[in-house]
Amino acid sequence: MRARRTYGLHSYQMKTAAAILVELGKPLEIAELEVPALRAGQVLVEIAFAGICHTQLSEARGERGADPFLPHCLGHEATGSVLEIGPGVVKVKTGDQVVLSWIKDTGADIPGSVYRWGERDVNAGAITTFQRHAVVSENRLTPLPQELGMKTAVLLGCALPTGMGAVVNTAAATASESIAIFGAGGVGLCAILGAVAMECAPIVAVDPNPRRRELASAAGATHTIDPTQTDPVAAIAELIPPRADIAIEATGIPSVMAQALDAVRPRGGRAVIIGNARRGEQLVLDPRAFNDGKRLLGCWGGDTVPSRDLPRFADLIATGRVDVQPLLSPPVALRQINEALSDLESGRVGRPFLDLSLA
Repeated sequence: MRARRTYGLHSYQMKTAAAILVELGKPLEIAELEVPALRAGQVLVEIAFAGICHTQLSEARGERGADPFLPHCLGHEATGSVLEIGPGVVKVKTGDQVVLSWIKDTGADIPGSVYRWGERDVNAGAITTFQRHAVVSENRLTPLPQELGMKTAVLLGCALPTGMGAVVNTAAATASESIAIFGAGGVGLCAILGAVAMECAPIVAVDPNPRRRELASAAGATHTIDPTQTDPVAAIAELIPPRADIAIEATGIPSVMAQALDAVRPRGGRAVIIGNARRGEQLVLDPRAFNDGKRLLGCWGGDTVPSRDLPRFADLIATGRVDVQPLLSPPVALRQINEALSDLESGRVGRPFLDLSLA
């Protein structure tokens, strides 16, 4: 620890390497930040592994609209170890291994922190993870399930609770129900894992990227469809007459959201929307779908409650009912963050992630 220093209202006590967004549409910058002292309800975590999500990609590319908080830290999915707890924290203690997630759970809800970069302030939300050390709100932490290592458990921060939760919680899938997953990125692949865990059949993955279709098959999809070569809704209807019981959309493309609703059967078919559309885009639907008894469902992080759901998701992994290894690309160092974002954007990997111990 460094001696504490004060700038205005903020007190700083140590330094950390971090990847920060300085300007929309430009590469993230690696900086050495001074870490603020903990306030009540905050926890200092040493990050071990951090997942890279499409949310951060869309933020960096400026697809979420104007950003009044620049420069700021990024990241919302990680595992790590508790170094220090602030006043009032009871959920974790120093030395605990934890999962970090953007999905709120029990504990204090502290909005964010301000780091220091030379003479500049750097904003951060209640959780950020593209850094070696992070100040995190208590309610964004869950004790790491004992049966998992920190590398495997990194997906519990976002991809698994969102994708698997959409199947298990939002759609309430049951054994032998048919399911179509639109988009086989990290979250879509985790939706496939959820379908496997719930013993859905068949499991159809739709994605234009051949590498992602390969990953979908490895994750447990029984069929894959290339939407650039065939109408996916017609192909699903042919595979699963009249149509699927469940469709999960994980692309963020409004036209694909409409396809997901089209792809489910009348009288009880349900389509779950996960993807984040670009700001300003609109979704156009045929209202007759609702007269047919179809249901369109939104979800917030797969309707996951971390303290309730993460242990059971971890148990599915630990007992071998689902295999997350095909999703995990080789970890990269923080200095390679921009290459990892490009790999995610191109679909070359399922879920890129950082090993913060790498130089």
